[in-house]
Amino acid sequence: MIVPLGPGRETAAGIRVLKFGGTSVGTTPARLREVAMRIADAHHAGYPVVVVVSARGATTDDLVTDANSVAKAPAAREMDQLLATGEIAAAALLAITLNDARTPAVSLTGAQAGIAAYGHHGDGRIADIDGTRLREVLDSGMVAVVAGFQGVDAVGDVLTLGRGGSDTTAVALAASLGATTCEIYTDVDGVYSADPRIAVDAQVLTTIGSGVMSEMAYAGARVLHARSVDLAGRSGVSIHVRSAFTNKPGTTVVSDQTGHEMLENSQPVTGIAHDTDVARVVVHPGGPAGRGAEVFAALAEAAVAIDLVARVGDQDLGYGWDFTIARSQAETVSRVLNRFGCEADIHESMAKVSLVGTGLLSHPGTTGRMLATLATAGIETYSVATSQVRASVTMSRADCVRAVDLLHREFGLDRPAVTGDNVIPLSRDRDRGLGQAA
Repeated sequence: MIVPLGPGRETAAGIRVLKFGGTSVGTTPARLREVAMRIADAHHAGYPVVVVVSARGATTDDLVTDANSVAKAPAAREMDQLLATGEIAAAALLAITLNDARTPAVSLTGAQAGIAAYGHHGDGRIADIDGTRLREVLDSGMVAVVAGFQGVDAVGDVLTLGRGGSDTTAVALAASLGATTCEIYTDVDGVYSADPRIAVDAQVLTTIGSGVMSEMAYAGARVLHARSVDLAGRSGVSIHVRSAFTNKPGTTVVSDQTGHEMLENSQPVTGIAHDTDVARVVVHPGGPAGRGAEVFAALAEAAVAIDLVARVGDQDLGYGWDFTIARSQAETVSRVLNRFGCEADIHESMAKVSLVGTGLLSHPGTTGRMLATLATAGIETYSVATSQVRASVTMSRADCVRAVDLLHREFGLDRPAVTGDNVIPLSRDRDRGLGQAA
């Protein structure tokens, strides 16, 4: 439970919560000074300011490499201890830069900021925030610079929140402090209708509902951590995504709890998301495969997220399963299936491409149009699943880039008319279909 800081939400309405990613804070003193100037502007305008930072540049990857150079399988607890230092160092350096620019600041680790977490090492969840220390810092007129991506468990051990977890840290602090908006500064101009490196005419969406944004994040869009969007939606916090390098307006992710009017949308597809960290698992029919509930329970216990689940086979041969996982979890899945005596093929050179929007099932032919477009281009597809908010299909990773570009044009997302306030928030009552727990 994330509790408001102080006597109530209304007492902290002026608080600004800003989050800067690893590319934004950069690896040079010049980048740190640019970020510090943006923070100083908010502070000198009279706002209490909380800043959340990610590790600088490729620091996290370098730390992973260091650990793997000394051990084949580093202990998860020690990896959390190690990886958390990247954000701690970034927070301290930014606080030093702010103080040097005469903007009083203090850096805080996740523990010092009162962030309590639970769950598995490397994939922790924020349980609660004790705002006592943050209150002291803000009341003294200082900027609080918090190391993202981390909290501490019940015994005081560090738990990291998974890749992108600094976004979740920022949104959780915004919710706890009573801020209405969490400002996330990144290296792109906002949320695009597709990856602009693939779809050259991709448009920046000026507004998007948190439900649709969540589906895009789970389907592979990397601009925001999916769990941060879910938390924002539940907490009534809007997220403003914008570039740290320009003054362009960016994208506002509107919480579905804000009561925005739901309108019929003639264009059901908001964006195209893709994920190349995908493996397809085909569990052969018959034998232990019939114990699907037990197998899936064991996969969940091993923290494996599955998607695009379909039963395969027939009454004579028995039934097996076809589903997708993160490619990085293929070895874990193989061990679980072997434990149950299941025979399976795991295809690791796969990708998942998804249409994301609202009312997809209310617009007959959307999925058929997607499949026809891909078939005409000679792209072979495998698993397919649809819901009101997402239609996903798997294919060879080699076909992913071409598929995204084709579908982006087929559904008219290359035209500016698809962006703006006509992108309608997803109702919380709507079936979230293919969304999976992160």
